[in-house]
Amino acid sequence: MMNMRMNTLTERLGTVICTDSGPSVTRFSFVVEAEEPSNTVKRGEFVGVHLDSATVIARIQDIIRLNRYFEHAEAVREYQSRGTPLRSIFPTDRWQYTVAEAGVLGFWMNDRPVRPFSAVSPGATVRRVDERVLAAFLRLDPERGLNLGRISHHDLQFTPSLERLLSKHLAVLAMSGAGKSYFISVLLEELLLRPREYGRIAVVVIDVHGEYTYLQDIDVGEQGRPGTEIEVEHIRGPHIQVSVPRLSADAMGALVAGMSAVQKRDLRRVLADIRKETKEYTLTVLIERVRADEQISRNTRDALVSWLVDLDETRLFGLEPVPDLQRVVRPGKLTLIDLSDFISLKKKQIVVAHIANELLTMRRRQRIPPFLLVLEEAHQFCPESRQELALPRARLETIAREGRKFYALLCLVSQRPVKLSTTILSQCSNQAIFRTTNPYDLDHIGKSSEGIDRASLDAITTLEVGEALFVGEAVSHPTFVKIRRRMFEPPDSSENLLDALRDADK
Repeated sequence: MMNMRMNTLTERLGTVICTDSGPSVTRFSFVVEAEEPSNTVKRGEFVGVHLDSATVIARIQDIIRLNRYFEHAEAVREYQSRGTPLRSIFPTDRWQYTVAEAGVLGFWMNDRPVRPFSAVSPGATVRRVDERVLAAFLRLDPERGLNLGRISHHDLQFTPSLERLLSKHLAVLAMSGAGKSYFISVLLEELLLRPREYGRIAVVVIDVHGEYTYLQDIDVGEQGRPGTEIEVEHIRGPHIQVSVPRLSADAMGALVAGMSAVQKRDLRRVLADIRKETKEYTLTVLIERVRADEQISRNTRDALVSWLVDLDETRLFGLEPVPDLQRVVRPGKLTLIDLSDFISLKKKQIVVAHIANELLTMRRRQRIPPFLLVLEEAHQFCPESRQELALPRARLETIAREGRKFYALLCLVSQRPVKLSTTILSQCSNQAIFRTTNPYDLDHIGKSSEGIDRASLDAITTLEVGEALFVGEAVSHPTFVKIRRRMFEPPDSSENLLDALRDADK
């Protein structure tokens, strides 16, 4: 028993006390012993208490400073009116103490986590949790996990396993400038540099602003990893081409808004007639055949022609697919779909809808390996409002619902969670939540995130840039993490507006 205790908890922090509500199975309070508690205990820190057969693992939810001489406002006001400090008459410093309130997360028993089943005793000693026990309790994988940062207030690397973090989809949520894209860069580094023997996943990134193009030029050797190579395929928006001969009537219908079943039926018949004659045809050929088809009613014909002309004017359609996803999507490789050259939201919508459909179809037929689709500005492509243009929404919702069966996985990045499809967000079993202050976004996060408590939700508004709350399958309990520094920095990155102004004025 002594060995278990020595290996489970370390430094002494305080003593459990009685309060009106505890100690209970779910919470307890303790008096902090250190004279300078700001240097020893912090909100969000993990602590532990020994029981006879287990160790209670808890997290500090709040810290309160108390002093009996300052309990009565009228007494303090009286001495202030006399111009005499209270501390000059009474030994106020001797009666100042700190109480920490802790929420119980679970028990550590026989080298495994157990649900709490009893309360700690008043007078019990509170200690810090051993880092190895904490890593096991949180279900981290120090050997093969992804090194994404450090757990706040602890000297412990945050290393969730790839399977737990990604296998049931990931949502990265935050206000602008809180560190979402920086975190994605760190995640991509871990996935691209992952050893082959650990298992690698193919990655496709929809890069709306061109933030990750620097990855194609990084020198891995400079980071002390000789022999490690990374593959990045950079496809710019103007080079993207959707293969018309490979499009079915349903796939074309998914690229426009409001095509009816009857219209799809007529389009399907026209396509079948063309394919009997040739395997290579363009939208121009298809448009002419629809116009000349007398079996189609006038209203249906006019609608189909209008939609097809609109698609043709985007200049996104041709004979051959670019990129050829079956060729470029490979384990450990990053396929970067750079849409920063596009101003038109409609073009972006068409590209994302087509790529999402192709990826899921190919994965179902096992033509490509398991993949992770990273979607920046996700609220633009799968919004909650049904009135907004959202061509890719149906395809993305299908991946969210069914993709995990085929290891077709999503990583959604958004600065407006409240505008993100609830259907998709509810399917993201893991969430990395950075600083968010909008009350509507906070309410949306609270309702869609399983396992997040009120204290953790309140703390989201005070997170520092680059600090995140991880919730879901990746960790056994909500965990605050400081994201590590990137190994590779963009050559033209500016730390702030002043740096950007100085660089522009050279």
